[in-house]
Amino acid sequence: MVKLFSSYVLLLALFLAISEARSIISTKPHQLTSLKIKTNQTAKGCSYTVIFKTSCSSTTYTRDRVSLAFGDAYGNEVHVPRLDNPSSGTFERCSTDTFQINGPCTYQICYLYLYRTGSDGWKPETVKINGPNIKPVTFYYNTFLPNGVWYGFNQCNKGLASAVM
Repeated sequence: MVKLFSSYVLLLALFLAISEARSIISTKPHQLTSLKIKTNQTAKGCSYTVIFKTSCSSTTYTRDRVSLAFGDAYGNEVHVPRLDNPSSGTFERCSTDTFQINGPCTYQICYLYLYRTGSDGWKPETVKINGPNIKPVTFYYNTFLPNGVWYGFNQCNKGLASAVM
């Protein structure tokens, strides 16, 4: 009986640890030939914190235009046409920049794409997203973003997208 109870407690602890763990996306980013922004993106029901860590091997700063799109496996997507403010020192080498973004509510985030246009270049190290009813998720870039294309990750069909209510 004690052994059974101990096993039950151990399984319960393991389940809680796994359910509270944050998602980490560490595959290599890829280019997306096109991204069609969904029409439901005018809804502003949820607030997300998006934290960018710029690599110490990036350019000193960038004046490039940086856009963001992320979402879940169910078609809910948050799109920001321009994140940066060139005169504010955003995305400087070795820096961390935090944005509060309002958008439609999602289930677990499983994809993230960035779009950069300009001549300076930029090398994000990581992008972390926190939001309501989702586990924090971190996407590891650590590479210079190509110019003029959506570049990032889509893990929606890899079993990482689970509805969290």
